[in-house]
Amino acid sequence: MNDSKLAALRAEIDALDMQLVELLSRRAQLAIDVAEVKKLLHDESAFYRPEREAQVLDKIKSLNAGPLPNHEIVRLVREIMSACLALESRLDVACLGPEGTFTQSAALKHFGQSVAISMFGGIDQVFREVKAGVCQYGVVPVENSIEGAVNQTLDLLIDSSLKICGEVELRIHQNLLGNAESMEDIETVYSHEQSFAQCRRWLEENLTGAARVPVSSNAEAALNASKDKKTAAVAGESAGSIYNLAILKRNIEDDPDNTTRFLVLGKETIPASGNDKTSVLFAMQSKPGALLNLLACFADHNVNMTRIESRPSRQGMWEYVFFVDINGHVDDEDVSGALSELRDKAAMMKLLGSYPVAVI
Repeated sequence: MNDSKLAALRAEIDALDMQLVELLSRRAQLAIDVAEVKKLLHDESAFYRPEREAQVLDKIKSLNAGPLPNHEIVRLVREIMSACLALESRLDVACLGPEGTFTQSAALKHFGQSVAISMFGGIDQVFREVKAGVCQYGVVPVENSIEGAVNQTLDLLIDSSLKICGEVELRIHQNLLGNAESMEDIETVYSHEQSFAQCRRWLEENLTGAARVPVSSNAEAALNASKDKKTAAVAGESAGSIYNLAILKRNIEDDPDNTTRFLVLGKETIPASGNDKTSVLFAMQSKPGALLNLLACFADHNVNMTRIESRPSRQGMWEYVFFVDINGHVDDEDVSGALSELRDKAAMMKLLGSYPVAVI
């Protein structure tokens, strides 16, 4: 009885799989047809539309009745979209290397597996390659929930002509990787300085005698650790797989909700998706109440500010620029009004971009 029931269920799965293949093929053909129509119309607009993708994924989440959780449905649909987009036009995406960084994981989470990922040795190189047109988009870290802002990214945004086209939030699980027989044999630990900070308490309690050597990325840390059994790396699981390192201890981050936010950089202005965020930077005159006066622009127009960071302007001693994220799109009436007032009052204001809120 149970055997016949199992056979019937498997037959139903097989039939559904055939339908899925047929539907996926139809969707892929439609993507090809869209590309052909654009060519006939001499449509120069980008094949990749962040606002359209965000709308589709949000709708998919609202339609999902389970049993698959929303994040799994989003991941599956994003991969379908990525594969179909590659039939129209393959995207080139720059991110911090070498292979195995969290930035690479963020890029693949946002764009899917069907993009071409180019790895570069520094955040500044990612900016440079996108600006030069070598890659259409770049992905860079901007803040961590434990350690705060990635200052190099903020500093590069001050003078860059690139626009923020999207954001990615990635849960960060740090692991101790290496080929040592025991943790007592570890003399040196490599990692990015942010990762060291995210695991500070665990390292102090468990590897007090090991030297900590900061490097430019966790992937570089894993590469270094693969060369000597007396060394280890703090890095993600993917870096361990790439460089053939064992996971000596999982999830050593001090905060279980450790999350890093990444920015997607490009050259185009992104239309509104219906659930957007806008990033700006501004400078102010040095006088009492100046910052309060500028921030009041958002409150006066009922615009919610979600983040503010300050960085030295590099134009003069003790002069700063402020980075602010707000809810809404620059084309929204309330946001447009707030930014217009801010531009009139600030010593300098720069719109960094309006873009869809990260789809979790």
